[in-house]
Amino acid sequence: MTPEMMPNQTVFLAPETGSSGGNAFPDSASAAQQVDLVARRLQDVRAEIGRIIFGQKDVVDQALVSILSGGHALLVGAPGLGKTLLVTTLGTVLGLDSRRVQFTPDLMPSDITGSEILDEDAAGHRSFRFVPGPVFCQLLMADEINRASPRTQSALLQAMQEHRVAIAGTEYALPRPFHVLATQNPIDQEGTYPLPEAQLDRFMLQIQLTFPDAADERAMLLATTGVPQEAPQQILSTEDVLYAQAMVRALPVGERIVDAILNLVRSARPETTDVQTVKDCVAWGPGPRAAQTLMLATRARALLDGRLSPDLDDVAALARPVLAHRMALSFSARADSTRIEDVIDGLVSRLG
Repeated sequence: MTPEMMPNQTVFLAPETGSSGGNAFPDSASAAQQVDLVARRLQDVRAEIGRIIFGQKDVVDQALVSILSGGHALLVGAPGLGKTLLVTTLGTVLGLDSRRVQFTPDLMPSDITGSEILDEDAAGHRSFRFVPGPVFCQLLMADEINRASPRTQSALLQAMQEHRVAIAGTEYALPRPFHVLATQNPIDQEGTYPLPEAQLDRFMLQIQLTFPDAADERAMLLATTGVPQEAPQQILSTEDVLYAQAMVRALPVGERIVDAILNLVRSARPETTDVQTVKDCVAWGPGPRAAQTLMLATRARALLDGRLSPDLDDVAALARPVLAHRMALSFSARADSTRIEDVIDGLVSRLG
């Protein structure tokens, strides 16, 4: 059956799971139709977000890649670059229930996950009732996540990894899909608690926000200082996002791309690399989750562009966002002003 587009609704053909454990579309014709349909709707998503967010095309695409891949993202940038606006716009356009938590040093784990309160009914019977916290949403903005204490950060870690929280011995499942888009200010680090490596690894991508160019900043100035902008419109629904995530996992990946991802990640580790720069400059490199992330992210980027499978350009474009927060420079490399981005770019240049 040929899928048809309905107003404000996307009709997807769900991928099937084969005996090998991999996902596949029922037939290639259906795959081509579905990818084309989803890609066209995602172009509408891009356009609607671009109407609100100026000069951050790569940032928007990487945020969409994170969500389409079913992962979380860390947004790093100076104040005033639109991090909060980006997350709220994404929630509206994608039809996701979104919430925002401003992280502060006095924030407690229960302020995020929720807590039990003691209720008393008309007959005088008392019982505990669970009151869900803001983490019970589909898109959570953790604003300035590094300002919260390690105790609070660890409470969010379980939610990010396991998509559930445990309160008083009872586990509560989070809604599907569930994504955390956290922000960090790279300038003001006073009174902050750096995220531990284990939590950084849970973020699929580290997305760097930079200052817009002159033309985009001019457009932003004119659009935001006059008559209030029209609010963003919803393009997809929760069901659409879930089907698109299933489609990402169904896209085939060629052996050449698999080998490129594996070689890139392994060459970034001092223990397994043959690159002298990595041996000299990198203290520790990315784990297997980096390769898994890169595999999913390249598929999502291909889907955004309406392609049936990823290519080497996708691997190169996503290498920095995937690897930068999963690697650390040695003390001597930092003393020499070596940048981790330059090390990653050197590895990407070897992909051919």
